[in-house]
This record gives sequence, C-alpha cells and structure tokens, in this order.
Amino acid sequence: MWFDSGRVCLDLLATSAPRRDAEGIRDGDELRLWLVGAGLVPDRTPLGRVGPDWVGAFRQLRADVGSLVRAELYGAAPDEEALARVNAAAAGPPPGLCAVRDQDGHLVRELCGGVECAGLLAAVARDTVELLTDPGDRALLRACEGEGCDRVYLDTSRGHRRRWCSSELCGNRERVARHRRRVLAAGSA
Repeated sequence: MWFDSGRVCLDLLATSAPRRDAEGIRDGDELRLWLVGAGLVPDRTPLGRVGPDWVGAFRQLRADVGSLVRAELYGAAPDEEALARVNAAAAGPPPGLCAVRDQDGHLVRELCGGVECAGLLAAVARDTVELLTDPGDRALLRACEGEGCDRVYLDTSRGHRRRWCSSELCGNRERVARHRRRVLAAGSA
C-alpha cells in the first residue's frame, strides 16, 4: 500500500489502481491494513467487525473524494452529490484517542469507545474537507505525470517540482523508458 501522498484522503485514493486493474481494498483484511498504515487506527487496535459493509463504505468515500479532488485539480465544478456525502460523513464524530499503558509500562495510543466505521469515515472525510478548503494545500495538489498513473499527491518538495507520485514507481519507469529511447536512438544512428 502507498502512503506518500501527503494527506490521508489522498492515500485512500491511492488504493484504487486502474493502471494495474487492481482493487487496493478488496476485503476487510486489506481495509484493516490500510487503516493501520494510514495511521487512523493504532497498530494493536482490535478491529473485530470489518466486513463488506465497511469495505463498501470506504470505496464509496474514495469515489467521492476522487471526484472532488480531481474537480479541484482540473478547475471543474464539484459533483454536488459527492460533496454532500463527504460533508455528511465529515459531520460525524471521529474516533477518540486515549493514552494507555502497554505491558512494558509505556504509553501507547488506543481508540477510546470502540472502533466504528462511521468514525473512521468521518476522519477521512474531514481530511478531505480540510484539503479542499485550505488554499495553501489546494495549490500543492498535483497529478502524477507517469504514463497511465492517476494518483494525486501534495507536492511539498523543495521548489515544488515533484512530477511523480513516487520516484520509485512512476519516476523509475520514466527513467527506464527514457534510457531505452536513448539506446534505440543511438542504435539507429
């Protein structure tokens, strides 16, 4: 899973990978991994009932976030229904954090009051609202220039010249393709 976009809502978008024709959140186990990787759920938090309804809710939120972020990125009007769904999700209470002692006596984070799908959706939806209403962050939104890649990220690089979602993924593919073109051109001459 990819967590290099600069915002949790954009990390959720990265779970959709049309280039590889793969779904990044196929089931509850993959959603659990994403929730922990995105930092929404502390590592040892028990997530008992993460079923198809949770997966469907996160996929719907991902579609709505994608619609709104891409509209902003390309200067289009936002989908009002997607905006209404994101706003409704953001209005819910996010999960509360507590500091508790682990077996070694160290303080660790836990979610208080149990883990509910609506609370986790609210956290991602609020991140989306914050992104879309912050002029500074909106100005840093970029679409990956990698061929066939549709990932979106915040360009926080020095000079704001980042071109790819990941130097290791799309950046490397582009460098390899450029090298092949040079080798072919040199062989033709």
